[in-house]
Amino acid sequence: MRFFRKTRYIYLPIILLLVCLVNLASFAQTTTQSKKNVDDLTEDEVAIFYQKALDSGMSEMQIEKAAKAQGYTAADIAKMREKLSTLSTNSKSGNKVEATENTGNRITVGNLSKPKKEENASSKEDPSSMNNSKVKKSIEEQIFTLEERIFLSQPLNVYNDSLVKIYKELQLRRSRALEKVVFGADLFDTETLNFEPDLKIATPSNYLLGPEDELNIDIFGDVLDNFKVKVSTEGTVKILNLSPIYVNGLSIEAASNRIIGRLRQLYQGLNKPGSGSSAQVTLGNVRSIKVTLTGEVKFPGSYTVSSLATIFNALYLAGGPSANGSFRNIRLIRGNKIIRNLDLYDFLLKADQKDNIHLQDQDIIRISDYETRVELIGEVKRPMIFETLKGETLQDILRFAGGFTNKAYTYSIPVTRNTSRELKLLNITQDKVASFLPQNGDKYIIGGIIERFENRVEIEGAIFRPGMYALEPGVNTVKELIKRAEGAREDAFLNRATITRRQENFEPQIISIDLGKILRGEVADIALQREDVVKVFSVSNLKEKRIVSIFGEVNREGDFEYKEGMKVGDLILEAKGFKDGASYSKLELARRIVTHGLGSVSDEKVDIITFDINGNLEISNKGSQFVLSPFDILSIRKSPDYEKQRYISIQGMVNYPGVYALKNNQKKISDFIELSGGLKAGAFLEGAQLYRNSEIVGINIEEVIAKPNSKDNIYLMAKDSIYVPRIDQTVKLSGALQNPISVTYKPDFKLSDYIAEAGGYATNAIKSHVYVKNPNGISSKTKKFLFFKSYPKVLPGSEIIVDGIPIGAKKGLTTGEVMGITTSLASFSLTLIYLINQIIK
Repeated sequence: MRFFRKTRYIYLPIILLLVCLVNLASFAQTTTQSKKNVDDLTEDEVAIFYQKALDSGMSEMQIEKAAKAQGYTAADIAKMREKLSTLSTNSKSGNKVEATENTGNRITVGNLSKPKKEENASSKEDPSSMNNSKVKKSIEEQIFTLEERIFLSQPLNVYNDSLVKIYKELQLRRSRALEKVVFGADLFDTETLNFEPDLKIATPSNYLLGPEDELNIDIFGDVLDNFKVKVSTEGTVKILNLSPIYVNGLSIEAASNRIIGRLRQLYQGLNKPGSGSSAQVTLGNVRSIKVTLTGEVKFPGSYTVSSLATIFNALYLAGGPSANGSFRNIRLIRGNKIIRNLDLYDFLLKADQKDNIHLQDQDIIRISDYETRVELIGEVKRPMIFETLKGETLQDILRFAGGFTNKAYTYSIPVTRNTSRELKLLNITQDKVASFLPQNGDKYIIGGIIERFENRVEIEGAIFRPGMYALEPGVNTVKELIKRAEGAREDAFLNRATITRRQENFEPQIISIDLGKILRGEVADIALQREDVVKVFSVSNLKEKRIVSIFGEVNREGDFEYKEGMKVGDLILEAKGFKDGASYSKLELARRIVTHGLGSVSDEKVDIITFDINGNLEISNKGSQFVLSPFDILSIRKSPDYEKQRYISIQGMVNYPGVYALKNNQKKISDFIELSGGLKAGAFLEGAQLYRNSEIVGINIEEVIAKPNSKDNIYLMAKDSIYVPRIDQTVKLSGALQNPISVTYKPDFKLSDYIAEAGGYATNAIKSHVYVKNPNGISSKTKKFLFFKSYPKVLPGSEIIVDGIPIGAKKGLTTGEVMGITTSLASFSLTLIYLINQIIK
């Protein structure tokens, strides 16, 4: 549960402010006087406010209304916040106002009933908590958010009843988490682990009978009978026609012998050879006993358990040792005598239960306070807090922790130890681990080994087995190292290799060597040092990657790796051969001119070579045998008389719609209309459209058919499309109209008639901006000459569009603007007349 995800109390100032407002409202309701000055409030009155806040169930809105109703201002609230902060500081120092409800000496958490500790118990100094304060702090940071830690740091009495419950739940979660860092603390806190006794097993031979135990007596053979008897409080069992038989404190075996001996009074020769009858005594229902757990146990008290229960059963019911309880010193007291001393570490480390004996009625289990606890952190398998007994050494503690991890630094172990005044640091070497005696509060920090090698050298580059090698006899020099790496590769550059070495200040240093001379024995070998890195370079890596390129009419254009002796025919094969339209003449090869600056400077940077080639790439062909150089670029052009098939599409009201091939570049629209078999009945040629690149081309195809020499009869291109629609008997009206609508086409209607059918112009309509979009995609607008207007013709399937002024824009000039302009013109005219008169004079 995350408290601050479910409440609105996020920070302490907000909490204090709300508590202040609640108390101010509550105080105002309990007095008949007028609003009291905040400066006059005493700390006692503030304490009363605290108490009333705990009992308040008002919402935040109600708190604000109540405060405003009493006349408190923002300044008053700020002053009260200061007083509350002072009171909160005093509360932290020990002056607490108890606000929790007492419900007896026990409180219930979940399904467990445990004794309630005093509120001020946490204020007592606990040496163990002081020794492990850093550990607890780190754990609290892991299990609680910052807001939750702030919430827990406040005194309990600043919260109301609902918050007190959450406060206690968080405290319980914190205590459980802190206990889990102590080795063994989670043994009794695991829900899947159950120490309940198994009642279905055979009765232990050492089980001692007592009152309330039930015995089954079975007689079989020549005589059949059965008795179920219970041990009385006097320790006897009663069988019909026999006197009471005393069995209290006897084992099952001893009690069985005694009972069968008495049964022989009724059944002669029972359990004797040749008698023909036998008897058996077994344990039925077992009795319950009471045991008491005291000392440093989580939930001390008396518990009723089965008579088959062991010490572990009782410890599990009581929650095991508390935070200060010992796991090494658990005593079983019977009849004021210590019967057994249980060490839980024997069970935790070796699964040894020799001391886990059966309990008897009125047994007392006492868990002592721990005496010595130490902490191991770092590179151990179980970094925890461990309890030690007198005489145990650091070696024993390491055994408790499961030993070191594979990365542990074991040469020296630092120990932080508490003295009477301050901390002390000790270093324990390997030879002292077995004899070093720990003290309470010791903290052992096991570090990790350094990520470096004491005898490593490395070789990389153009050798057969690069990698890391041990610096040892036989691998002490460069030549020996290369031999161990199975030698240099054939492409190794032997004129120069490098050794990267760390100097005394750990700065890298490069040492250049002539590897070829060293391998040939011409110069002395070089000794290696720890962490040296030998790098042998490859000849191919010292050059620019050599490629040749091919572009044009091949199946795979691009760059290809250059190989010595590569020819033009080889490159064309790498490119998957020619395309169908490739030209075998005038292949162009572009070659770099490289002088490395040693020759004369020339303007020519590239050498162009042209040649013909045989399409079969025969070896005897001169062109295909042309030898390539690195970075050559070969271009293969398309044959001038090669062209892929091109098509146009005719759809709609023609006799043979479909796709038609463009035989040449001289085919026009009229040619394909004729090829399609002419028009069908009902074809609307005035609405026919030509599409090019998915866009309509404005052409009057009706005029093209009537006049093949018309300029609109254009040459068609590949992927052009002609569509001849069926006649559309509607006219669409859109734009700035009262009722944009589609109406039926009427041959005798004019443009104005159609606009009238749409309800006329809208208020924002621009009447001079009216145009008609014809079905063939060509638009016509209204023309004006002097006082005469010529309206466009409306065809079936046309669209009449009326432009409008955008919303928010002004239409024309207002009356005020017209008057302003008129006044300005009049003033200007008068001024101009005056100037002219002055000039004339």
